[in-house]
Amino acid sequence: MKLDRITSNPNRMNGQPSIRNLRLTVRRVIELLATYPNREELRQEFPELEDEDIQQALIFASSYLSDRIIELPNRYETVACSGTTILCGSIAP
Repeated sequence: MKLDRITSNPNRMNGQPSIRNLRLTVRRVIELLATYPNREELRQEFPELEDEDIQQALIFASSYLSDRIIELPNRYETVACSGTTILCGSIAP
């Protein structure tokens, strides 16, 4: 599939892959999908985002994960990075 909606401009959004030269990065689209599981709510908040944009963002992001094995720890801890805190709990045996 041709990813013709994914653009990268060094003068816009620090060169991060974006949707159709909008100020909406691929990363942000993935975050929005996690935040708004209901696509109707997502469309209300971001009417400029089209279904094809979402599909291409998912394909683009998944291409970075192919053929990589990521080791996951048996227990999870609180992690803070770039001002974002991710809370994870322990998995009981």
